Amino acid sequence: MEQRNFTMELCTILENPAPPGAVVSAIATRDKWKLRAARWSCGAACAGTIAILPGRAEFIEKYFEVIGELLSRNFDVAILDWRGQGLSGRLAKNPRKGHIGDFRAFERDLDALVEQVLEPFCRPPWFALGHSMGGAIALAKARGSSPFARMVLTAPMIDLYGLRLRRGTRIFAKALVLLGQGRRFMPGGGPNPYMSASFAGNVLTSDSSRHARSAAIIEAAPELAIGDPTIGWINAAFRLMRRFEDVAYPCRILTPILILAAGADRVVDTAASEYFASRLKAGKCLTLASARHEILMERDPLRELFWAAFDAFLPAERAARDGASSNQFINNRHSRGGSEGRFFGNEMMPPNHRI
Repeated sequence: MEQRNFTMELCTILENPAPPGAVVSAIATRDKWKLRAARWSCGAACAGTIAILPGRAEFIEKYFEVIGELLSRNFDVAILDWRGQGLSGRLAKNPRKGHIGDFRAFERDLDALVEQVLEPFCRPPWFALGHSMGGAIALAKARGSSPFARMVLTAPMIDLYGLRLRRGTRIFAKALVLLGQGRRFMPGGGPNPYMSASFAGNVLTSDSSRHARSAAIIEAAPELAIGDPTIGWINAAFRLMRRFEDVAYPCRILTPILILAAGADRVVDTAASEYFASRLKAGKCLTLASARHEILMERDPLRELFWAAFDAFLPAERAARDGASSNQFINNRHSRGGSEGRFFGNEMMPPNHRI
């Protein structure tokens, strides 16, 4: 395993300027892994802090547009590069391999963000905005004592799209890991970043300009990019998603959650997200019928639907109300009754539906 030399700068290009006021830092996990994190302050009027939890192979720079939109909504923002991607420490000698052995390591990354960025520098209440793998990590933490008052998740990795022979694939991946092949690319995979692929035929976004912007970022800073996942990553992802298959799992989550699913997703299983949300005590799913996997990188009309749902779920006045008791929320997660979550879900959120 290799750590990386840190540059305390963000990569900015003409097509993707960084929001002003960034504070970039290196944080260390409990298992002594170095991560890159960044934070922004929205100014004196603040409704709380949004912690952005990116998806697999993503990096801080990809979210500059989103960060600016959150700042304009009077939220402070914090974000990190997960271990193994962006400018955080890699877990394989080949820096293009997207590797992990156990997704609980990502939970330690999130702990480090909370302890070293949110707690000392970011104003409560804290909210999570997680995408895909980042959404799955947030859900894994929410089963215990979540640091977040509410969570908004886009296309969370609850299950993979179109996976045939699921049990056989799991067994095959586990066997290869046991045979010492975990650090090899997945079958058919390689080092080329998915963001550098052509727009035609991509399964991530229908917005050509945002797709081109992501490609321009990694062309300017190729060290940010990783390629396909390793067999070990696939095996670890299967183990995490097995936890979500437990029908009781979502029922034990008390944190209010809004899931935005993509109706045209070809990466994760939208139906799995909808079913998972239907069993949450304080959560619902809104499916954007024509959106592809990366909702926040989609066309403006689809993003406007996202932001309308986001603003309804986290309006400034509601965030301020949450902030009045945020410390109690964080410190007494296990003492909260399920009835409060059910009231929130029934009275303040619509049923799962598609638009």
